[in-house]
Amino acid sequence: MTLPTNGAASPTIATIAGEVGVSVTTVSKVLNGRADVAPETRARVEASLRRHQYRRRTRRQPVGTAQLDVVFHEYASAWAMEIIRGIDAVTTPADVQIGLSHLDGQHRPDQRWLDGVLARRPLGVLFVLCTVTDAQRHQLERQRIPFVVVDSDSATSAAVPTVGANNWNGGLLATRHLIGLGHRRIAIIAGQRDVLCSQARLAGFRSAHDEAGLPVDPELVRHGNFFVGGGFEHAMELLTGPRRPTAVFAGSDMQSVGVYRAARRLGLRIPDDLSVIGYDNLPVAEWIGPALTTVNQPLRDMAGTATRMLLDLARGVEPATRRIDFVTELVVRESTAEVS
Repeated sequence: MTLPTNGAASPTIATIAGEVGVSVTTVSKVLNGRADVAPETRARVEASLRRHQYRRRTRRQPVGTAQLDVVFHEYASAWAMEIIRGIDAVTTPADVQIGLSHLDGQHRPDQRWLDGVLARRPLGVLFVLCTVTDAQRHQLERQRIPFVVVDSDSATSAAVPTVGANNWNGGLLATRHLIGLGHRRIAIIAGQRDVLCSQARLAGFRSAHDEAGLPVDPELVRHGNFFVGGGFEHAMELLTGPRRPTAVFAGSDMQSVGVYRAARRLGLRIPDDLSVIGYDNLPVAEWIGPALTTVNQPLRDMAGTATRMLLDLARGVEPATRRIDFVTELVVRESTAEVS
């Protein structure tokens, strides 16, 4: 069976079913994200739907009558609270509710999560440091549920609306600052190896060394998890080694708190014995003593911009650009000093 081409009538579920050789019910199950379809059959139906650019014809709910789903890879953190505040600043005036969920540290939702989204049909979905697979993206698109990614954990298609920050520049600025203070043994406690922002910050760290003609000691490159515990554990190893670093660039402010804890346990003074730079510029950066030098990425602005983009998509308004990167800036406080 040959389906209509561009310019002809849109294909129906029945014609898709006929082409693939399955029942209309099976095609409907695939469209609704049901799990009770054999993987091979699902793949064939998905391929046919993509090939013919099938779009379910449904009426969108007007803004204000539904909620936005906000999905975090992990939201038990001060970083997540800044994102939530940025979202709330946009949704509250628009009379839109938000529903929060998290993936328990994972960066891709499972099919069960997607089934729930497809069933309740939110106004849109905001993914924070996580995203969906290509197959899941197609399911959302067929249901006309728009989504936007904040601080993507991996490279995304140009078709995926994404809001982030210039993490490479942030890593470059932080490391340049330390090198300018005379530090030559600079450690970095980055985030997870497979997370894009972590990779970019590490690349900026390396670029600053290359720019200054300095080698990067692989023993001083560590990968944490953006939380206090990871910063503490890696800092204890680094600071008790035979040639301890004179400075540590942590991939998040929370990891910096862990570095502070390790330094305190070992009797090291910040910044006299050890300079520390964080990343994010969370409120805690000003609360801890000494106040933390850190890289500011405007989390609330990032979240607010992504939310406005998502509400526009829900109204059928195409954004002027599908990729926005905010500028990162170094905020110098009291945790860095010249090498003594």
